[in-house]
Amino acid sequence: MSRMGNAGILFWSFLHNERGATAVEYGLIAAGIAVAIIATVAALGTDLNTTFSSVSTGLN
Repeated sequence: MSRMGNAGILFWSFLHNERGATAVEYGLIAAGIAVAIIATVAALGTDLNTTFSSVSTGLN
């Protein structure tokens, strides 16, 4: 085959390769979950600290 033919085959195989796209999708899902966890902890952090301090004081 000619060099141009090999380049065309490589180009089309690159376009049809979905492994990289799947990895990016999983990365975006993991990032979204991390943002949700951080937002929840930031929102509830002060309340939880107050609750645990009250429990600790009550146990002493």
